Amino acid sequence: MPFLRGSLGFQRFSVSGFESDSFDDEHLEALAGQAAGGFETASAENVSVGFLAGEHLFDVDFNLGKNLINNALHAAVRIDTNQIPASYRAAWLQMELAGFAKDSEDGVITKAQRKEAKEAVEQRCEQEAATGKYRKMQTFPLLWDLSQEMLYFGGSVGNSARHCIELLQRTFGLELSHRGAGSIATQWAIDNKVFGEVDDLHPISFVSDLIAGDHVWSNEHSQAPDFLGNEFLVWLWWTLENESDSITLVDESEVTVMLAKTLSLECPYGESGKETIAAECPVKLPEAMQAIQSGKLPRKAGMTIVREGRQFDLTLQAESFGISGAKIHLEDDEEFDDEDRIDAIRQLTDTTDLMLQTYVNRRISDDWEQDRQAIRKWLGGRVSHDRKAA
Repeated sequence: MPFLRGSLGFQRFSVSGFESDSFDDEHLEALAGQAAGGFETASAENVSVGFLAGEHLFDVDFNLGKNLINNALHAAVRIDTNQIPASYRAAWLQMELAGFAKDSEDGVITKAQRKEAKEAVEQRCEQEAATGKYRKMQTFPLLWDLSQEMLYFGGSVGNSARHCIELLQRTFGLELSHRGAGSIATQWAIDNKVFGEVDDLHPISFVSDLIAGDHVWSNEHSQAPDFLGNEFLVWLWWTLENESDSITLVDESEVTVMLAKTLSLECPYGESGKETIAAECPVKLPEAMQAIQSGKLPRKAGMTIVREGRQFDLTLQAESFGISGAKIHLEDDEEFDDEDRIDAIRQLTDTTDLMLQTYVNRRISDDWEQDRQAIRKWLGGRVSHDRKAA
């Protein structure tokens, strides 16, 4: 079961609309009723989506002892596709048309013959698909944490996540929403009665006093301030370089952080290229500083974090707050079972959320302008990408 062993990688979705206080046999029966291989979407994509019990590609044996751990449901989704490659379709169509052209005295293919050729290709596609040789299967682990009202999805945000969400919503009548940097900040603002202050925030430039425009990677369909994730990584970098590697979080706990292994930066306006730096400590390399001085923003950063005696290595994606390559460090003599691992995953995401919330709290404070000017001074005051929002 992927969430219970090896390194971790996931996106998170907030869960609402689930009325039960605990998981029981009824919910496992619901999973079994939508087991892998038993459901097809209504679209023309020829995709089959269903649940797995998590042990392997064909495991549909759901039971509480295996799938319920520490008030969290551990399972998987399998997505089967059975699509004929477009290049095959095109080749078969050309072969059919060539046959008609060969039999024609003038080599001209009629409209009726072209229609007949297309119908022949569709029939061949159905026959080929029925053999199963084009079937592909992908599995994506799920960890549904009832206590956090959170779904951990072991994949990226895209079609696979969409299929998973649709299946869960249909099966359990849920509402799922992606928990990225903007939604984390917004929920914290609501909980702390500072929504207006956070809602008024706009992207800023750290190399200029001018108003910054929207980032080229912004989701035009979302109002969530995901840009705070990029700003957070700049602020974190500056804090670690100039203040301390230990940060007091908004809940008064402390976290120790080191940026390590990987750093990806990109110009928020698309005026220059992307840069990915892999090194033991990438932020110490001159090309990293040159990139951020030119106005590029971090989009992904590797880091080591230590909080409440537990150390994690991970890579954090700025806007989605997705985590990849996460490793939980254990003491040599530590006893660590599945329930402990679930608690460690909770601690990991609690810590990254608190780190972002600490930045947002600073961002709306009266001291923020002082921090911003200090960051500008740290960057050398170089203004390479000043621009005003359109």
